Amino acid sequence: MKILVLNCGSSSVKYKLIDSESKKVLAEGGVEKIGLPDSFLKFKRPDGSKEVITVNMPDAKEAVKNVLKVLTDPKEGVIKSFDEIDAVGHRVVHGMEKFNKSVLITPEVKEKIKECYMVAPLHNPANMTGIEAIDELMPNAPQVAVFDTAFHQTMPAKAYMYALPYEDYEKYGVRRYGFHGTSHRYVSRRACEFLGLDYDKTRIITCHIGNGGSIAAIENGKCVDTSMGLTPVEGLMMGTRCGDVDPGALVYLAKSKNLDADGLSKLINKQSGVLGVSGISSDMRDIEDAIAKGNERARLAMDMYEYRILKYIGAYTAVLGGADVIVFTGGVGENQISTREYLCKKLAYLGVTFDAEANNCRGKEVEISGKDSKIKVVVIPTDEELVIAEDTATIVANK
Repeated sequence: MKILVLNCGSSSVKYKLIDSESKKVLAEGGVEKIGLPDSFLKFKRPDGSKEVITVNMPDAKEAVKNVLKVLTDPKEGVIKSFDEIDAVGHRVVHGMEKFNKSVLITPEVKEKIKECYMVAPLHNPANMTGIEAIDELMPNAPQVAVFDTAFHQTMPAKAYMYALPYEDYEKYGVRRYGFHGTSHRYVSRRACEFLGLDYDKTRIITCHIGNGGSIAAIENGKCVDTSMGLTPVEGLMMGTRCGDVDPGALVYLAKSKNLDADGLSKLINKQSGVLGVSGISSDMRDIEDAIAKGNERARLAMDMYEYRILKYIGAYTAVLGGADVIVFTGGVGENQISTREYLCKKLAYLGVTFDAEANNCRGKEVEISGKDSKIKVVVIPTDEELVIAEDTATIVANK
């Protein structure tokens, strides 16, 4: 099947056209700056060259329309008509307790996705816009929703509940949900395939670390804990998100700075993390450059970022009663050689040994632990789009 995978954000749309049987990416690209005068669409040609088209796209519907236009363009396209697209798979960020797996999109499913708007106000409405755009542009195409939160629905109550009044869970659904679930699902399974291990009999800690970041503890193929919470703010220090912080400090800051709920949300989501501490950037490449020039706040930001990851790996080793595999993925996990080295050397107390030569690479599958390491440590580039395409193909084939 030819599956169009869409990841619709508030100001961007990422897409891939994937052959679900061969796993080949037939086309890929994205739209950025939706709603702004300088919006543009960029895409990669089959020969690897790239093209950028500046075009006015006031909303996501127009963005999706331009994606379909490029896919069917006589010169640049890879298909002749929309009819060659067998189905569309959508990344949907939040499914709360309503969805524990990917589902065929129906009117009832749309309503349930909308019921999650309150906990994901930036993401779910944008995801829905993409769904509704396909409804209008390709009304006969089946659509599937793949939820970031679904993989984590196997967590036990002791892991997902907060120590808040129980009625707040019953009435408002306040609990840990976790995110990056599609990535954690893919890399944990792929790591076992790569290492020749039985996924259903392996204790795995997956570290999806980048501008956003989360860690998951996976036991015998099921997630038992993860670092993100009700929203993607909890857990690790991230590019612009604060991660774990004393809630009392937020109350204090809200009063001291006279912040309303929106102001506080902006502080913890957009102004904190690596950017907030360094005062330079949320991009780790910029932080590395600044550290090389002797910037102390950049060094502090990096130290904090790595320290938080180390703490969660330690905590999840305790939760699992030991670990068999540690996986690094995401922008930092796949590419930041120094961070992987720091973490592996700090984990020597668990019997982790480190292969510096193997670690000296970026963006490829590799085992970076030594042959005598008690825990296998691997880098597995994530492929969330492939998971979405495979789920979509399976669900559509069985509907």
